[in-house]
Amino acid sequence: MSEFVEVVVGVIGRAHGLQGDVVIDVRTDEPDRRFAVETELRGEQDGRPYTVTRAAWHGQRLVVRFAELSDRTAVEHARGTVLVARVPAETRPDDDDEYYDHQLIGLAARVDGQRVGSVTGVVHLGPQDLLVLATAQGERMVPFVAALVPHVDLDERVLDIVDLPGLLSDEADDAQTANPEH
Repeated sequence: MSEFVEVVVGVIGRAHGLQGDVVIDVRTDEPDRRFAVETELRGEQDGRPYTVTRAAWHGQRLVVRFAELSDRTAVEHARGTVLVARVPAETRPDDDDEYYDHQLIGLAARVDGQRVGSVTGVVHLGPQDLLVLATAQGERMVPFVAALVPHVDLDERVLDIVDLPGLLSDEADDAQTANPEH
């Protein structure tokens, strides 16, 4: 039997009309898959179920109707709810360059083949995600972009980081190390 994990797929936003439709703040690269009709999602904090009965794109916005939200008032009470989907732990996103948070957490972070820390979290900030790393110098946040994280190997449980001044250590510490007389 497969283990399951929960992945964040969106946040319930404002009401769209009077019949219970909601605008979703999408937090997945697979919205059509995660918000398909009859999909059951769950509120991350309270465990409340949300069953998709309709989903449609209106321009750049995803508008969804849930069986459990029958009107605008119900939507307003649910606003801000973080939605999660239950997926088998071994499931990977369709795109080879996409990862679920649980797949990244725990990976060893390397610079030039040398371990510098490990991934302890992922922060989602709209168009760009940040990896939270535990390093010997403390917690660091690294933008999760190909220019800075060119290689991720889930099978080997490692990712490579391009070290730039100030990225993994404080620039002031770097300057002191380079020129200890000052």
